Amino acid sequence: MHVPESQACARVVLVDDHPIFRRGVAELLNESGRFEVIADFSSARALLEVIDELQPDLAVIDLQMPGDDGLSLLQQLKAHSPDLRIVMLTASDDSEHLLQAIQSGADGYLLKETDAELILQRLEGVLEGKVALDDEALVILTQRLRNTEAPVQSDNSLGEITLRERQTLSLIAAGMSNKLIARELGISDGTVKVYVKSLLRKLDLHSRLELAAWVHAHPEVELEGEV
Repeated sequence: MHVPESQACARVVLVDDHPIFRRGVAELLNESGRFEVIADFSSARALLEVIDELQPDLAVIDLQMPGDDGLSLLQQLKAHSPDLRIVMLTASDDSEHLLQAIQSGADGYLLKETDAELILQRLEGVLEGKVALDDEALVILTQRLRNTEAPVQSDNSLGEITLRERQTLSLIAAGMSNKLIARELGISDGTVKVYVKSLLRKLDLHSRLELAAWVHAHPEVELEGEV
């Protein structure tokens, strides 16, 4: 584990079993001036032992590691620290891995080959409540949802989505956080949360990431409405 001395706006922990890659990501984040990597680890167990002491804002973790894998770590972190933002940074473009990560509560899924500046932008967005998907991950998720039978694909199910829910869904797909959606629609954060939960139930999905991808997978669905 390495802990730098400088302070930054967002406190980040990294977990990846490849030390050279881990060092490169740490340098990228620290040099951006928007993040500070307060600690980096080669295993899930090492982070879990000190998570209470560190209290990070964001965890960036690899998917495939020896011992406890990234999905297991994601689930344990979400159970222990529900407010912690967690982004998977992985070489795996397997649609099953992507779906499992999203369904386990990941706030983002970025491939390691993603452009460095785009990684910074996506991670910054996560801190504002946005979802972090690079173009390739979005394509993978969109294709998967297109090939999955879902109740929403029937006319009756589509009719169950209210105008406000459609507006909320459109703004989620645009990458807006609950706070920004509330401001745009002139409603409370709590009301937005109710709409999001309702959309997840009606579309039989599990996360905001899947909601955003669902919109891209169903361009024929009218979501725009008068705000």
